Amino acid sequence: MKRNRVILTASAATATLLALTACSGDGGDSGDAAGDVTLQVVESLTNPARTELIRSQLDAFEKENPGITVELVSPPTDQADQKIQQMLQSGTGIDVLEVRDLTVGPFSNNDWLYDMSDDLADWKGWDALTDNAKAVAEGGYFVPYGFYGLSLFYRTDLVEKAGFDAPPTSWEELLEQASAIQDPSHNTYGYAFRGGANANGNVVAAIEAYVADDLDVTDAFKLEDGSTIFSAPEAEDALDVYFQLFEKAAPPSAVSWGYPEMVEGFTNGSTAFLLQDPEVIATVQQSTTITEDQWSTAPLLTGPSGKAAQPLATAGWGIAQSSEHKEEAVKLVEFLSGEGPATEFAQGNSLVPIIASAADDDFYKEGPWSSYVTMTENPDTYINVTQPRGVSWWTEWMQKADSEIQQVLLGSMTQTELLESWDTFWTEKYASAE
Repeated sequence: MKRNRVILTASAATATLLALTACSGDGGDSGDAAGDVTLQVVESLTNPARTELIRSQLDAFEKENPGITVELVSPPTDQADQKIQQMLQSGTGIDVLEVRDLTVGPFSNNDWLYDMSDDLADWKGWDALTDNAKAVAEGGYFVPYGFYGLSLFYRTDLVEKAGFDAPPTSWEELLEQASAIQDPSHNTYGYAFRGGANANGNVVAAIEAYVADDLDVTDAFKLEDGSTIFSAPEAEDALDVYFQLFEKAAPPSAVSWGYPEMVEGFTNGSTAFLLQDPEVIATVQQSTTITEDQWSTAPLLTGPSGKAAQPLATAGWGIAQSSEHKEEAVKLVEFLSGEGPATEFAQGNSLVPIIASAADDDFYKEGPWSSYVTMTENPDTYINVTQPRGVSWWTEWMQKADSEIQQVLLGSMTQTELLESWDTFWTEKYASAE
């Protein structure tokens, strides 16, 4: 019997999720026939090509595991984490889910995630993982499917037309080039500014670059003296440059742009620069609006000292504590994290791979990936750091930070007031956690 493949659209997301919750029973469907199991998988970073790849891998899993059917739920990206949280809170309609370093703290602290440590202890795929992947998986709450790192996507043709020989290497050079390219009369804008959901990430990237010499690499929201990065005088310089990108080099609508709008602004040819993760490489390559010779990537932008801070960001597959089919769910996570599917997923979504042997593939040494090779080969310039994304208050932080960035963009808060607010928030949180 052919089961329904559930793919959510923006208009149907809420209704369908409610329907899934209502009909799925406690923790998931039991299947259409005795002995059958149906797993509900919910993704977070939805886009059509990515969803299609995930679906093909779930189909392959079903072929290898007769009696297990997998339904895929794909909420719109900007709503996905909220929808996943609602499903986890209700304890219904979800078995396997996409867990991000941004969500693992809140989800695990609320006992919504199943600890897979014991189940994975004898997993045959363990030895194939990179050291970074093992370090994440040993936490038990999810097995990563890849790693993210920021780089600068840029329009080679627009940079050349504006009279520059190479893409910007620093935040100040980005402002210079983006401002020169800006031409609203021809629907050409300098920078795909992020003013909406998760805007805080790019603001922090700028601040960390400006305080790179004094950064605590084990907790990149702190300086080596224990104070927060938001208290540093250099943080004010970073914000001066960063918010000028909105004023001088971005479309007015970018005040509310999140991930989809930023990427669309670049792929449709209207913006010259985009700061994003490597997964966007695949999206740009699929664009019919700009050609392969019109764009490339450059390393992460540096601050005044010529350094940048590259946070180790990741996401992967975890299991809901409420799932009634944990054995089958673990089997699915292990399948998706195996050498073949994991490498296919990493390459299909332009991620730093979790499989050690995959790094030798030419795929990761050519074209848009060359900027990541440059950063890897120059760790003293592009410093690997860890951000405190696993703290229980991370969701609270993101909501607060995004809201206050909006206030600055709309003129109801000054940059100085924003930094003071962020410094107070993190100083108090760190003190309460001691």
